Amino acid sequence: MYDPLRKRLDAGRQDGFTLIELLIVIIILGVLAAIVVFAVGGITDRGNTSACKADKKNVEVAEEAYYAQKGNYTDLDGLVNATLLREKPSTTNGYTISVNSTTGVVSSTGC
Repeated sequence: MYDPLRKRLDAGRQDGFTLIELLIVIIILGVLAAIVVFAVGGITDRGNTSACKADKKNVEVAEEAYYAQKGNYTDLDGLVNATLLREKPSTTNGYTISVNSTTGVVSSTGC
């Protein structure tokens, strides 16, 4: 059955999202963005910790190689001069590595 009034009402109606639906979508996106930010921050911290441990182990190996060659221990500059290390470990990552040139003990701070 043809109903001209129903046709006029349907023609004037526009389909779309309501303000409430849009606000809910924005809130969900904000929550997801916050979760991603915190997850990425944790990955960076683990990366710095792993880099510190790797640098410390490299210095320990170089120190023992120096001791095997020379019969005594040295500091980081001595390891670089003996070409057992390419360069000193970077201090820009929030940690420092030091060597006791008397005992050969490698220590780290900030790991």
